[in-house]
Amino acid sequence: MNEIKAIDAAQMKANPDKFKVGDTVKVHFKIIEGKTERIQVYEGLVIAMKNAQVGKTFIVRKISYGVGVERVFPLHSPRIAKVEVMRPGKVRRAKLYYIREKIGKGAKIKELIVKKSAKHAVEVPQTVETQA
Repeated sequence: MNEIKAIDAAQMKANPDKFKVGDTVKVHFKIIEGKTERIQVYEGLVIAMKNAQVGKTFIVRKISYGVGVERVFPLHSPRIAKVEVMRPGKVRRAKLYYIREKIGKGAKIKELIVKKSAKHAVEVPQTVETQA
């Protein structure tokens, strides 16, 4: 059993990208065509995540020419260059399969508005002037 865990640990990414269900993401993945290698971008909504150690996957859904297209990406795959969060979403479900039946504006997800943290705020030192 320990050998299996060692192999799984070796195949996992050290710092996987941080995103969650409901986020609109751009997935940059490598495509190998013959001897050439290029990066293709797939942008869409994350509708589900399946958690299973090294086999962790996520499903991204986009609308292409009026047709819904879903693609399953393994999170720890060496073919995925990076995952960019374009728009964080505010959802209350773990799986957004109901989006498949929605059309147009009904398929929109509310945007999560994040307040600026204290470390991003610039503190202005106040000076006290005395008149002599």
